Amino acid sequence: MAQQTPPAPPSMADGGKAMLAWLRTMRDEHPVHEDQYGVFHVYRHSDVLAVTSDPAVFSSDLSRLRPDSSALSEEILSVIDPPLHRKLRSLVSQAFTLRTVADLEPRVTELAGQLLEKVEGSEFDLVGDFAYPLPVIVIAELLGVPAEDRELFRGWSDRMLSMQVDDAVEMQFGDEAGEDYERLVKEPLKEMHAYLQRHVDARRETPGDDLLSRLVTAEIAGERLTDRQIVEFGALLLMAGHVSTSMLLGNTVLCLEENPETAAALRADRSLVSGVLEEVLRMRPPITVAARVTTREVVVGGVTIPKDRMVMASLLSANHDERHVPDPEVFDPKRSPNPQLAFGHGIHYCLGGPLARLEGRIALEMLLDRFADIRITPDAPYDFHREGLFGARSLPLTVRRG
Repeated sequence: MAQQTPPAPPSMADGGKAMLAWLRTMRDEHPVHEDQYGVFHVYRHSDVLAVTSDPAVFSSDLSRLRPDSSALSEEILSVIDPPLHRKLRSLVSQAFTLRTVADLEPRVTELAGQLLEKVEGSEFDLVGDFAYPLPVIVIAELLGVPAEDRELFRGWSDRMLSMQVDDAVEMQFGDEAGEDYERLVKEPLKEMHAYLQRHVDARRETPGDDLLSRLVTAEIAGERLTDRQIVEFGALLLMAGHVSTSMLLGNTVLCLEENPETAAALRADRSLVSGVLEEVLRMRPPITVAARVTTREVVVGGVTIPKDRMVMASLLSANHDERHVPDPEVFDPKRSPNPQLAFGHGIHYCLGGPLARLEGRIALEMLLDRFADIRITPDAPYDFHREGLFGARSLPLTVRRG
């Protein structure tokens, strides 16, 4: 008989092992669970897919629960619904195309080489020295903002990413919501927006050959992006863009360390690189949950969810659901098909997914080229992001050059 009260979620301090075991229990015994705040958590793949596939019932507009929030704006691509979402995404996609991403390959290769050239000796921090600066520099150059400002970007993102999922829920419903929300979300967003607005103003005066300029001039049927929409997309790209790639690289090294036979096969056959990255994204998705709000009463997994309730769909749990994925805890770079949900699903599928894959492929191949052996430094302290994110904040490596 299933227990009535689920166990509390564990921390990610062990790299996610306890969390994955807990998620299996939740899938088996509490696939749709209402917590103490009235938030519903969804764990099975089929239910997660249902939640992320139907924006008419599961809205991305979280301001429905916090209408006084200026940070959750109708201008933000990731938290708006159709039909505005369709128009805004079309305009952004006109400027941020697959060709734009593909054309970055030579520069990403050059930057990756430059960063690894700075690595001296046999030990370095993969995240601090390589996996974090690479995507931040790429995105800064893509937008046309100074790459040397990357510590500003990191400060803003670290403050916002310091929240756990439970923190975000408490901000919606807890007694201290106002003060915490101001400190962790609104203040860094305000600073980032002011920074990007200055660059948008400059592009309106003198357009250049960068993404901000293309966003300024993008037009469909006489419609153009507002300054706020451009600023919001730039902020989203700076935040989510570097998180996805830096965690993907760290998680790849962790997965290869745990699966030495795959690491050896990868060195012998580079055609496995893409499959390795997809399997890493399945097993360790950088963003672990997708938040939605119900627009009406709806039944999910046999559980009735009332209107105007937050729903947290676990992408991490869905990617490990044995009902959908055969042998989900086996790392298999030849897994086919591998419809992992690391970049979301439906209309909010991550626009930055192709860029993260490009950066991940180039970075992984260059690490393999430069170093004949790559190992996590024994007994060295390294730490993981908290719940809501799946990845290392630091990852000390010991390497042997080829």
